[in-house]
Amino acid sequence: MGRLTDKVALVTGGSRGIGRAVARRLAGDGATVVLTYAQDGAAAAETVENIEKDGGRAFALRAELGEHGDAEALWAAFDAVTGDARVDILVNNAGIGRSAGIATLTEEEFDKVFAVNVRAPFFVVQHALPRLNDGGRIINVSSGAARMALPEIIAYSSTKGALDTFTLNLAKALGPRGITVNSVAPGIIDTDVNAGWLRADPEAWERAAALSALGRVGTPEDVADIVAFLASDDARWVSGRVVDATGGSGL
Repeated sequence: MGRLTDKVALVTGGSRGIGRAVARRLAGDGATVVLTYAQDGAAAAETVENIEKDGGRAFALRAELGEHGDAEALWAAFDAVTGDARVDILVNNAGIGRSAGIATLTEEEFDKVFAVNVRAPFFVVQHALPRLNDGGRIINVSSGAARMALPEIIAYSSTKGALDTFTLNLAKALGPRGITVNSVAPGIIDTDVNAGWLRADPEAWERAAALSALGRVGTPEDVADIVAFLASDDARWVSGRVVDATGGSGL
């Protein structure tokens, strides 16, 4: 029996990278995992297959975030897949990973990154409230960029600061129901999103590793293990916090 047996978890953006690692870890702890994907159905199917090979239970559903009505559509698809199941764990992981600096960022790009990284989690949670069991868990995947000055990705960093503020207020609002709400803030993680500039350039890899006090680039599993802790009963007395998952970057 895993510590999340009989729990149902929704992980947005769960087909690749951090989301995939989170989905696999929660399923490994016994949860039934519903993971969403925006475009890459093959990657989502592969994630589900891997979870099932490991003895877990998972479903994938397509849910492209960033448009009005996206949260309502996501939960309608969730209900269709699960048969109107209740949910115990909600991980808001889907997001746009980078943005331009202030001198070149367009209004359209600004709107898009805020729509996916801020508006979507807000309304995904809003529509989750009637389905979310008391004593449940909400975990928002933020970024270490929210606490460091990185003007080259200023809009992205701003979305993660907004997400942390959302976490703080939501924890207060949902505390009477025994629901904890926390952010996890990764640093530079070795994912497909970062492959173009990180894996392809040994010097960039070395610089990224040097940012961490632990002297290496993070893995998706490093983040997933922290999410799994926050999803468990072991974290029942932690709420409204931003948990650093950068390996001590920028100390």
